[in-house]
Amino acid sequence: MSRRARQPREPVTLTIDSLSHEGRGVGRNEGKTVFVHGALPGERVTAQVVKRRGRFDEAVALDVLEASPERVDPLCAHFGVCGGCSFQHATQTFQLEHKQRVLLELLEHTAGVQPATVAAPIHSHPWAYRRKARLGVKHVPAKGGVIVGFRERATPYITHCDECVVLDARVGSRLVELREMMRELSIAAQIPQIEVAAGDDAVALVFRCLALPSARDRELLARFQQETGLEIYLQPGGLNTVEPLEAGNTPLRYGLGDLQFEFLPVDFTQVNAAINARLIERALEYLKPAADDRVLDLFCGLGNFSLPVAQRVAQVQGYEGDAGLIRRALANAERNQLANCFFEQADLADPAAVASITPQGFNKVIIDPPRSGAGMVVEHLRLEGVERLVYVSCNPATLARDVKSLCHERGFQLVQTGILDMFPHTAHVESISLLHRV
Repeated sequence: MSRRARQPREPVTLTIDSLSHEGRGVGRNEGKTVFVHGALPGERVTAQVVKRRGRFDEAVALDVLEASPERVDPLCAHFGVCGGCSFQHATQTFQLEHKQRVLLELLEHTAGVQPATVAAPIHSHPWAYRRKARLGVKHVPAKGGVIVGFRERATPYITHCDECVVLDARVGSRLVELREMMRELSIAAQIPQIEVAAGDDAVALVFRCLALPSARDRELLARFQQETGLEIYLQPGGLNTVEPLEAGNTPLRYGLGDLQFEFLPVDFTQVNAAINARLIERALEYLKPAADDRVLDLFCGLGNFSLPVAQRVAQVQGYEGDAGLIRRALANAERNQLANCFFEQADLADPAAVASITPQGFNKVIIDPPRSGAGMVVEHLRLEGVERLVYVSCNPATLARDVKSLCHERGFQLVQTGILDMFPHTAHVESISLLHRV
């Protein structure tokens, strides 16, 4: 490589015309599109190009010469380096409008449909909301021994965080204590990550251990657990090896109205408790449950939608691919004395498994798939008797793909859709949509 090629590129001054779906400002430099992290529409910025591609460049805003009225000062000192957030420099109103616009644009351009009504965004307090997270850990003696935090944006490194303002405060305010305790562990270099899982009454930290802790390590962990109230779990292997450090840990649970849900630290649960409660309310509003309804809940998890619906209808049948979540769903139904709620394991990405589901007599459906969407369900599930279908999505691209099939091939109409701000200060777009049989 020549000396000239190694020299850093000169910063460029750009006018930002719009915002990409991923939340980057979009400008042009000598006719070439440039995506700029940290820039907002209407701004003039000085930016450093960090990556050149054939059709576009990627850059980072260095200075804002003319600021948007939607710009605010980030609350977190690590914003811009940490990859956990991408939108702290914009007002919450702007974030909501952007996410709603992304959803509607994808539905129009990919599915060729527009909803009859756009619902008001579901949002709540945007700080200390995150109850599920995976913290990276790196043993770096040159930087004080141990680094704990989210990964840096666009790099494999871990951000050196003293506090996280989006994490549940029971964890986010204790990162320094956590780091100081880990410096003393003999296996600090063999712990690559810590899984955070918070319930209403307890918080679990799952330490992924590539080596077994010594007796002294266990004493340090136990003391940290006692002093902070954070429940420690160890994971020496796969997910089935997760065990509490000591017997008698407080079970993780969350409440929805008069319902109680128990879950394990590595189970999937919604990250934002306040938004989840509002989401359930919107789902019930869309389903319009009646006493004689029979409802299918696909990708049902541990019963997050199934149990509230079962309180209002004749029967709920849930399907989920994870056998552990099915066991938790059955236990939660029994715990809440819901005898009309049933669950079965089924791989909903497998066409044969989906086709084997017999939905005769079920007149309403709720779908809450992973980011890959519900393609096999939309294509292979028999939907002839379904009057209402509620689709909860964490990926607007796969939602648009599935809505296209539902509306153009399966006889449904998109009645209403809108976003829910499950992940404030990020570009993640989650939504809930109502489809009717035409």
